Amino acid sequence: MHPPPSAAAMDFSQNSLFGYTEDLQELTIIERPVRRSLKTPEEIERLTVDEDLGDIERAVYLLSAGQDIQGTSVIANLPFLMRQNPAETLRRVLPKVREVLHVAGVEMQLTAAVSFLTILQEESVSVHTYAHSFLQTILLHLEHRDAGVSNAWLETLLSVMEVLPKETLRHEILNPLVSKAQLSQTVQSRLVSCKILGKLTNKFDAHTIKREILPLVKSLCQDVEYEVRSCMCRQLENIAQGIGTDLTKSVVLPELMELSRDEGCSVRLAAFETLVNLLDVFDTDDRSQTILPLVKTFCEKSFKADESILISLSFHLGKLCHGLYGIFTPDQHLRFLEFYKKLCTLGLQQENGHNENQVPSQLLEQEKKYISVRKNCAYNLPAMIVFVDPKNFQLELYSTFFCLCHDPEVPVRYTIAICFYEVSKLLNSGVYLIHKELITLLQDESLEVLDALIDHLPEILELMSTGGESSIQESKLPSLPDLIPALTAAEQRAAASLKWRIHEKLLQKYACLPHVISSDQIYYRFLQRMFTIMMTNKVLPVQKAASRTLCIFLRYNRKQEQRLEVIQKLIEQLGQGKSYWNRLRFLDTCEFIIELFSKSFFCKYFFLPVIELTHDPVANVRMKLCYLLPKVKSTLKIPEDKHLLQQLEMCVRRLLCQEKDRDVLAIVKRTVLELDRMEMSMDAFQNKFYEKDLLDQEKEREELLLLEMEQLEKEKQQDGRPVNEKTFEKKRRDIKTPTAPPKSVPAAVAGPSASTTSTAAGKEIKKSKLIRSQSINNHAFHTKYGNLDKCSSKTSTVAYTPSASGLAKTSTISLTDDSFRTRNASSLPPSFSPSSPLPSTSRGTANPVDPKSSGAKEPPPRKAALKSRKSNP
Repeated sequence: MHPPPSAAAMDFSQNSLFGYTEDLQELTIIERPVRRSLKTPEEIERLTVDEDLGDIERAVYLLSAGQDIQGTSVIANLPFLMRQNPAETLRRVLPKVREVLHVAGVEMQLTAAVSFLTILQEESVSVHTYAHSFLQTILLHLEHRDAGVSNAWLETLLSVMEVLPKETLRHEILNPLVSKAQLSQTVQSRLVSCKILGKLTNKFDAHTIKREILPLVKSLCQDVEYEVRSCMCRQLENIAQGIGTDLTKSVVLPELMELSRDEGCSVRLAAFETLVNLLDVFDTDDRSQTILPLVKTFCEKSFKADESILISLSFHLGKLCHGLYGIFTPDQHLRFLEFYKKLCTLGLQQENGHNENQVPSQLLEQEKKYISVRKNCAYNLPAMIVFVDPKNFQLELYSTFFCLCHDPEVPVRYTIAICFYEVSKLLNSGVYLIHKELITLLQDESLEVLDALIDHLPEILELMSTGGESSIQESKLPSLPDLIPALTAAEQRAAASLKWRIHEKLLQKYACLPHVISSDQIYYRFLQRMFTIMMTNKVLPVQKAASRTLCIFLRYNRKQEQRLEVIQKLIEQLGQGKSYWNRLRFLDTCEFIIELFSKSFFCKYFFLPVIELTHDPVANVRMKLCYLLPKVKSTLKIPEDKHLLQQLEMCVRRLLCQEKDRDVLAIVKRTVLELDRMEMSMDAFQNKFYEKDLLDQEKEREELLLLEMEQLEKEKQQDGRPVNEKTFEKKRRDIKTPTAPPKSVPAAVAGPSASTTSTAAGKEIKKSKLIRSQSINNHAFHTKYGNLDKCSSKTSTVAYTPSASGLAKTSTISLTDDSFRTRNASSLPPSFSPSSPLPSTSRGTANPVDPKSSGAKEPPPRKAALKSRKSNP
């Protein structure tokens, strides 16, 4: 084919045109097969069906005169026809299906097997009707010449046998099976008989099994074809469960012992696996005198025999050691342990080098089998730790565990990563022994290994932080300096890949970090990274996972200054960000804050920034805000938050009057109806909201405990006075493991009636120096929040019921203290330097300093706020 000429060299001479003609002819030849594949008018005519025909008539017509693909479609639609009109389907359609299946191809046969099974599972007809209409068709096609079709019909039959009555099973299946299992029948027929016998033993009594089924079983175990012997051997486990212990020892065990010495490798393998699965059935004498010598023989010959036996032996070794644990002598115990260690390094050591006479394809196949053996050893490691006793792990199995964690093959490391949590639980107080291996797997180059490890990462880190003990104590993870770099490197490696689901899962699991490492470590090593992901990552689930984890970090942060910086950054960089995408993520974050924090916390810091987004120029932001408004309203309490409710109603009215986008307006109207139906929570507990109010009270109590702990730490550092360690530890435990107040004790909740006691309680709090507060409202706020200055003159009254004493106490605590102030920009890390003061909608915060005596002027409210008040008397 000639290359296309350039524009400068293009000419229209005769030779050039001939070249183009040849190119066109070649293109025509290429297109011809495509044209030939199209349907001709005659074929289209044959495939066309009258649209006026009903479902039953159309199905009968297509099965009678249609093509194979149409018949297959009808059979696939058979469950639907049975649901719509079972009587007519059984009378008219099913006979046609039987006729078609006699000459049907593989695809139609497979479709029919699936459809028949679906009809059974959906219970479209009674069991009696199903057996009468479908069972003979299933039995007829069991011996189809195609193995896939035969297996499909067999699976359907085995499922049908679960629901058939005994008499039907006897007459329709068991009686014909006597002739089907004879040597004169085909191998396929005898194989089917083996699987049916394995299912039948659970349906009849022991006498019937002994008289009618066991003779067939013995006959098939002695079959001349190794495939039949192997298949029957694998069914002996089901048969043993149906006939009981005595018959198993007298009939099944001798057959298994004979099959274990069979000349066929697959038969010996089947006998070995069946014996392992039946270990619980046999008593100690059978295990020690019969099974143990056989297992020893298998282990001794495994390296010389086919590697498939070695693979099976390595997979069942854990179960084998557990089942034979009580009968091992010390020497046998040691030999089995050494055998396991040898399997763990199979293919890695020099003595297991390849034979020079093997061709490359054989070497590759052998290497795959060795990898499977080591993978199975990793799977069995927890069982082997129990076998040697966890106390002896360091001496007996640590080196093996180290080798498996550093195995050159990913499947082996993947399996050991899955088992890591089980190993950690077994080691308990010795979990410190595997710290380095945790770091190794976190730094693994394969994301599959990391994915397997992080499934139980919170539980693993908790075990390591507590030293495997159940009692809560100070974190021990600072003694492992490589953990935090390994965690951050794992996250960055997941972020750099295209496997965003692993990245999302990892960020979700990082929510456990406040319980295992210090608040400062999270603040300086993880918080800024969560911000970066929220603002730069392109995958929405990843952004939401980072947002929720950041909220949890904020929830358990123990320094008020750091919390305020994070809140300010959320509002400024997300809520007031230039990108509408960031503002959308701000709304997602607010949803998580409503879920994780108390109502007062949300109203104090995020209520106004959220409702300000009703002015957002992007319709998608306003639309998302409308969906969030019911949750925002649920955070308000009446009458304490009446001023905030007025602000919310004013914003909703503005949306109703001024919204121009029809989609947003439709959602606003639906939201207004939902807001009108909502019942407001009161300051005092109501029966309707009792559980929710208890949960919110518990959250608020934990937030106050954080302030108390911070104040205690400051007093300890600044005053040099000793702090009661028991009190400090109790407060720390209350935050890490919060407990709700008992429902039997009524909780005292402050309302308007508590105003007389609030002043005295406030003085007691000041005297105790637990919280020395000044309102954050002393700071300069954004002018757009000025219309709420006069509404923030109440004193916050927080009620909580300490679970330790069980006594209801009411404390009046100002939620804003000296530590709520934003520290100087020079003392902040670059990533958190505030550019403007933090707005606050303090629920019930008081300004204890008289503005006149302090020389401060009250900022004048905006005209817009005055107008809104006049219009809203």
